[in-house]
Amino acid sequence: MKIVIWNCNMAFRKKAEFILGENPDIVVVPESECPEKLRFSKGLRLPKDVFWYGDNPNKGIGVYSYSDFKITLSKIHNPEFRYLIPLIVKNNDIEFTLLAVWCQRPKDSNNYGTNTWNAIHYYSKLLKNKKVILAGDFNSSSIWDRPNRAANHTNIVNKLKDVGIESAYHVFNNESQGQESCATLFMQRKLDKGYHIDFCFASGCFIKKLKSVSIGEHKSWCKLSDHMPIVCEFED
Repeated sequence: MKIVIWNCNMAFRKKAEFILGENPDIVVVPESECPEKLRFSKGLRLPKDVFWYGDNPNKGIGVYSYSDFKITLSKIHNPEFRYLIPLIVKNNDIEFTLLAVWCQRPKDSNNYGTNTWNAIHYYSKLLKNKKVILAGDFNSSSIWDRPNRAANHTNIVNKLKDVGIESAYHVFNNESQGQESCATLFMQRKLDKGYHIDFCFASGCFIKKLKSVSIGEHKSWCKLSDHMPIVCEFED
């Protein structure tokens, strides 16, 4: 199973052909337009199932299945947490929970991590399932932790680790949070303004089957988006 995370910086319909070069099973796309606007190029491989959520038809979060996976919204979804969307993803062989993430800053806080911190507490029972993946643009990093703030990125990582969920990139590369050698976002698309804020966190059963994790290079992707894609492959 190959999962790709890519904040496409809008207009996914014009950029999907590039991400399809990774041969994904599932693609999590923050800043995707709604399905009604998805007019892909003629002859382009089309997703077999689509889930989209948002209040702006030009800019929400899309999850696309390019294999036999079906995607449905969990009944316990709470729209208070924008946009952290609990989904059920399944085919004939496996069913798992996917928390698709494009984290927004709450109106009453200047910390993007607040919604994630609150959501993982609200969905705590869901996260205790054996098969869970959280994937997307978290808009947070340990380098932005502040003293005495509960919703720091490090606390989010530790809370997930308490239930056996870890970052695929960090496990695969044996790197610490906040000390990543690869950036996933380049502010203003500038090479010297790189940050690692996009993640794929996964339960232990997936981490044990982790085959590879790669991040797109700035020179190849910066013309399409300020975010680089993360490609995580797990053994079936």
